[in-house]
Amino acid sequence: MIAGMKAAVLYEPGQPLRVEEVQLSPPQAGEVLVRIGAAGVCHSDYHVMRGDMAAELPAVLGHEGAGTVEAVGPGVSSVAPGDRAVLLWRTSCGHCEYCSVGRPALCLVGTSMRRSGLMADGTTRLRRDDLPIRHFAGVSCFAERTVCAEHAVLKIPEDVPMPVAAVVGCAVMTGVGAVVNTARVEPGSTVLVIGAGGVGLCAVMGAELAGAARIIAADLNPAKLEVATSFGATDVVDSSHEDLVEAVRDLTGGGVDYAFEVIGLTRTVEQAVQAVRVGGTAVAVGIVPTAATAQVNVQQLVMLEKTLKGSIYGSTRPQTDFPRLFELYRRGRLPLDRLLTREWPLDQINEAYDALLAGTVARSVVVP
Repeated sequence: MIAGMKAAVLYEPGQPLRVEEVQLSPPQAGEVLVRIGAAGVCHSDYHVMRGDMAAELPAVLGHEGAGTVEAVGPGVSSVAPGDRAVLLWRTSCGHCEYCSVGRPALCLVGTSMRRSGLMADGTTRLRRDDLPIRHFAGVSCFAERTVCAEHAVLKIPEDVPMPVAAVVGCAVMTGVGAVVNTARVEPGSTVLVIGAGGVGLCAVMGAELAGAARIIAADLNPAKLEVATSFGATDVVDSSHEDLVEAVRDLTGGGVDYAFEVIGLTRTVEQAVQAVRVGGTAVAVGIVPTAATAQVNVQQLVMLEKTLKGSIYGSTRPQTDFPRLFELYRRGRLPLDRLLTREWPLDQINEAYDALLAGTVARSVVVP
């Protein structure tokens, strides 16, 4: 056991995270022990904290992170102690139907592990005294250390800062990937991004990388819209006093080629579909409560050949996509240092979420 490890544990939805000492067992076969360098403050964990998204509890939360490998279990060959690594919260097995066709984010083995909060052998490496504690998203990085499956750990370049690597592990891959992988936006396209938070700004950057001619950012917060223009948005819509769909149609003469909803509200999913032109594509990226449903005009889907599709984790193929993202960052094509606004100690993780909910611009990280 590793004694004295601090971690943020969620015991019940609606309750704050409890930062306390837990015990962490060594990695078993096919597993890796990672000392956390930074963990992103992301809305997805908050959905679990609020009860909008189900998870087995108690659990150590945190799914967006990076750190240094300290030990590996038998059979691990892709990383070694001392390697710096990003954590992948959509663990994949590498050989199921979805992994075989290049869609590892949909891996059935990884899905089963996330639902159970257990490792592949059906047990947990976390506990507090005699109480077993579950893993979250196969990562559990709101802690000083974590044990993950080997397929949830990917080696990164030595010169990428830990906070940057952490946000690439979720926000950047989700936002950029939705644009370049899921939608495959073409050069010269018109793009709408609904929501200018951390993931939304990454979608804006992705649209710029893809060569979009016009990138419209929409949000209720004028400060976020101002930041969006610095990341590549050519136009903004302040939805606090403008009708989003009408404004977008006026700006584009009928609608955009692609619309990305990155908030997680049924109303904005509906607006994304309404804001795309004839033949356009709307992509739902934000996480909504489990039972939420949206109303879509099905006749428009048929008669106007509109498309509504979902994107999880940017439809990533980690071994290909993450090295490209890190190289783009290193060459100045992804200004991720400007995406990060603050670092918080682990003991202040609840305050970090208070700041996020208060409308903090861009992204912050917890540094254990």
